[in-house]
Amino acid sequence: MQRLYKAGARKFVVAGVGSMGCIPNVLAQSVESRCSPEVDALVVPFNANVRAMLGRLDGGGLPGASLVFLDNYGVFKAILGDPAAHGFAVVDRGCCGIGRNAGQVTCLPFMPPCDGRDRYVFWDAFHPTAAVNVLIAREAFYGGADVVSPINVRRLAAL
Repeated sequence: MQRLYKAGARKFVVAGVGSMGCIPNVLAQSVESRCSPEVDALVVPFNANVRAMLGRLDGGGLPGASLVFLDNYGVFKAILGDPAAHGFAVVDRGCCGIGRNAGQVTCLPFMPPCDGRDRYVFWDAFHPTAAVNVLIAREAFYGGADVVSPINVRRLAAL
């Protein structure tokens, strides 16, 4: 960020790490295909430290810069908590992958993806689908302080 700042950048959106306890790769490693609170327990303090770092930089480390934090973890937990409300039907396996939960080996070249990929939360063993990314982008642009703070991307762009 400091190199970008020195190059003239003044508006930054930093996205936290999303929930990883329920990705297909983690589910594939679980005997009962359950989400791992232990994995998410590693993500939460990481995101807190990123947010704290942004606070320090905003407090004088990057004068004149506007720093925004996107809570990907919260957005992802909301999607997983009520997938149907967000338009998803499949939350426990990847659209393109091999093995248990389509999560043991990620999507390989020339491998056909699933039908109805817009109904899947996960594209492969690790990554969200384009449909999830669209929801995250909308939350970043229009969301409230519970998702993107201190302001959303729409307000940041208007500065």
